[in-house]
Amino acid sequence: MPRDPLIKYVRRLRRPVFTTRELAALSGKSLSAATQGLSYLERQGLLLKVRRGLWADAADDRLSVFAAVPCLVHDQRVYVSFLSALHLHGIIGQIPRVVTLASTAHSKTVRTALGVYVIHRITPAFFAGFDWYRGERTFLIASPEKALVDSLYLSAHRKKQYRHFPELDFPRTFSFRKAAGWARKIPARRVRGRVLKDLERLRTTSPLSLAKP
Repeated sequence: MPRDPLIKYVRRLRRPVFTTRELAALSGKSLSAATQGLSYLERQGLLLKVRRGLWADAADDRLSVFAAVPCLVHDQRVYVSFLSALHLHGIIGQIPRVVTLASTAHSKTVRTALGVYVIHRITPAFFAGFDWYRGERTFLIASPEKALVDSLYLSAHRKKQYRHFPELDFPRTFSFRKAAGWARKIPARRVRGRVLKDLERLRTTSPLSLAKP
C-alpha cells in the first residue's frame, strides 16, 4: 500500500477538479479510505468539496467555476455553450448567473460549491463545434458561431430564457456564414428553418463593420 501523503496524489493528477474514484485508483486506496483522506484535507483547507464524489484543489491557479465542467455528467462529454460561451468569447458583456452547458444527456440543473450549472440536452447529431478553451485541456467550449446557433436552437424549442439576448457585440472574426453552416446541420426541419430565420435577422441588424456576412 502506498504511503505517500494523499495530497501528493492530488497534485499528480495535474487537474484542478477530480473525482474520489480517480484519486483512489491513483493512490491505491479504497473508495472509503480515499473519501476519509480527502475529507481530512478539506478540513485542513487544502481541498474544496465541490459535490458528492467531486473535489477541487484549492491551490490550483486554474480552479474556476468552469473547471468542474468535464466531471458533471458521468461518462459523457459536455461543453460550455449558449450564453456562458458567448460571454467567454466577448460577444455579450453581461455575466450569466449560471454556467450553461450542452450535452446529449437529459437536461438538468446541478448545484455545487463552485457554482450552478444548467445542462441542456441537444440531439446527438448536433453535438459538435467545440474545442478546448484557449487550447488548455481544462474544459470544452463551443466556437462563437456554434454557441450562438446553440442558443437559437434552444429558443426554437421554446426555451423562454433564450428568446431575448442581452446586447450582442460581434467581433470582426465572427462569421455569420459559419453560423449558418452550423444551423443547416440541425436535423429537425422546423427547428432548422426557425434558427436560420433568426440568424438572418441578427445578421441584418448587426453593424456590418463588426460582423462578417
